[in-house]
This record gives sequence, structure tokens and C-alpha cells, in this order.
Amino acid sequence: MLNVMKPRLSGKKLLFVLFTLCTLTAFGQGAEPAIERKGFVIGFGIGGGVISVSDSNQETSFDKASGGISLPNLKIGWMLSERTALLATFPGMIYEYEGRDRSFEAFIPSLQYWPSSRWWINGGIGLAMDFPAFYEVDDFKDEDWNFGCAVAAGTGYEIVQKKNFALDIQSKIHLGRAFMGNDQYRDGVAFTVGLGFNWY
Repeated sequence: MLNVMKPRLSGKKLLFVLFTLCTLTAFGQGAEPAIERKGFVIGFGIGGGVISVSDSNQETSFDKASGGISLPNLKIGWMLSERTALLATFPGMIYEYEGRDRSFEAFIPSLQYWPSSRWWINGGIGLAMDFPAFYEVDDFKDEDWNFGCAVAAGTGYEIVQKKNFALDIQSKIHLGRAFMGNDQYRDGVAFTVGLGFNWY
């Protein structure tokens, strides 16, 4: 009776080992390769958020907050190391002024750092830009183009990682002051949340 039971126990053990090996092999084949961050970096973000814009001119007393779409929020740069990148970022949002759409944007040289394999933070200081939305421009000479200074900071978490690609959930805030002449200026602050598509 004992001789009859031994083959059954051995067969179950063997079946269990084979099942475990097959499972581990399947998981191993489906595992994502480690991401390689090196060289040239390019990315863009799609999302939405809120923007608040106000003028220093007391006569117009323009002060408006609104929500909208933030696109394309570009970033271009170079990996300095596996966890640090030097980037040129272009955050911005559309707002309405006197019945027309304008864009409050910035050009921000910034550093981006990954404290962990998926989480990043970045920040920088640069040029604020306030100008008509491109689809509102009839004659470039007749439009108001205002420039000043801006700061920006952001963070994100990479929810998908491939060898040279990452999809992240990101949020960003940027503040700027654009000078309009005659000691007048326009302040803006925008906060956005969205998805980022990044290639390394």
C-alpha cells in the first residue's frame, strides 16, 4: 500500500514543480525591460488645469481665473546621467481676454531628477510669454507680444516604462510676469495635470 502511494506523491510534486517553472517562465517573458535613459530626450504632455491672469493696470482691472486644456507642454533636452536631465520646457495655457484667446506660456531651462526609478521632479526659471493664440493672429504686427520672467516646477510618476519610452502622470505649476510697457505688467499662474509621453 505504501509502494502504491509513493508514485502518486512524487507525481504531484513533479506536477507542482513543472507548473511553477511554467508560471515563472511566462512572467519572465511578459516582464517589461528595464528603461534606459540616455542621450536625447523629447516629450509632450496632454492635460487640463486652471489659470489665473491679472493686470497691474487699475483702469482695465483685468483679473480672471478659468479652466482649460493644456497642450502640448513640450520638453526637449539631454540626459546628463541616468537620473538627471537638462531640459528646455514649454508650459502654457490658453485664457480669454477681450473676447479673444491668448496664450500665457514660458520657456524654462530646467533640471529633472528621478529620486526613484519611476518618480521624477523638475524645476527651473526662464522667460514668460504672453501672446495671442496662433489661431487668433491675423497680422503679427498688430498683435500684443509681451515678455518677462517665469518659474516652473513639476512632478510625475511613470506608470508605463519600456526600453526607451515612458508614459507618466504629471502635474506642473508655472508662474510668470509679462511686461506690457508703460510700467504695466500681466501676472499669470497655471496649474495643470495630465499624461506625459516621453522618449529617451
